[in-house]
Amino acid sequence: MKIASIELSREKIELKKPFVTALRELSFAEFIRVYVLCDDGNFAYGEAPATEAITGESLESIERGIEDIKEIFYKRDIDEVLELLHRQTIGSSAKAALDIAFVGLLAKQRGLSLMEYFGIKDTKAIKTDITISLGSKSKMLQESKNALREGMNILKVKLGADIAHAIETTKLLNKQLSHAELLIDANQAWSLEDTLLYLKSTQECRLELLEQPVAAKDVEALTQIREQSHIAILADEAVFTLEDMKRVLFMGAADMINIKVMKCGGVSRAVEMLEYAREKGVKCMLGSMIEGPYSINMTLYLAFAYRDVVAFVDLDSPLLYKELPDEMDFCYAGAIISFKECQPVLQ
Repeated sequence: MKIASIELSREKIELKKPFVTALRELSFAEFIRVYVLCDDGNFAYGEAPATEAITGESLESIERGIEDIKEIFYKRDIDEVLELLHRQTIGSSAKAALDIAFVGLLAKQRGLSLMEYFGIKDTKAIKTDITISLGSKSKMLQESKNALREGMNILKVKLGADIAHAIETTKLLNKQLSHAELLIDANQAWSLEDTLLYLKSTQECRLELLEQPVAAKDVEALTQIREQSHIAILADEAVFTLEDMKRVLFMGAADMINIKVMKCGGVSRAVEMLEYAREKGVKCMLGSMIEGPYSINMTLYLAFAYRDVVAFVDLDSPLLYKELPDEMDFCYAGAIISFKECQPVLQ
């Protein structure tokens, strides 16, 4: 099985409502889709969204990066293209798009389903969080109540640079939503001083974790925050690679790591990070950007394969789509995710 061609297309999925964080606002999931065809007729898809505020990549740069290198894979065996891919200097999301497709083809070459390839034995349903976009206190409260009514009780709450708003919103949600698990995500919007003020002011609140409150490069500040925090600190943008993960954990800067296929360069690299987390007894969030169905689909296999490592699943992009696409091997019943051939019941 050798690579015969790689074709690119731009895809767009309308969201139910705008997705708003401290870093960006989106009305569509926009991404590059790659179609990799082999000489024996086997094919696979991969995808990468443009997350310029996080990975530094635009749709144009993802396209350009893949176009610049795609011919080096032609006429090569599937076994060797993954190693070759990760020696290239293109962006992490561009790599991820190709990596997803190559892993899919590697499973086909071995005659395995993706479930078999990842060694999944436990197919009981898992549960994703749902993102509550940054907005006014009343709007965020109403959006949270709507999610709870639909059975989605793990809320990933996006907060912004206004620390007073962040504190007031957190207290409001904590008071009004007694059955919700609150995951607080500041998306690098706060200073060290703001973060310590937030932690002190919300000490009485029931919070599961605080995600990446300070700038990604300021790992020392993150270390100080963890030392003084009464809740778990989750590193996101501070960790792209396995090397980043080792550094953050060595410095004691985080209790948990948010692993995203688009940050680390693909599902094969995410597996390396998850294996390291399993070895070290570190819990993770398995996260995503606002991605397309094929990249979410592949990441969901990791969520099932590493359920002992993944404490929180943040794969809610399909819940944000205006219409759910058919490409996935999974179904969403609210926040509950199951293989299509399985009953969507948590056990």
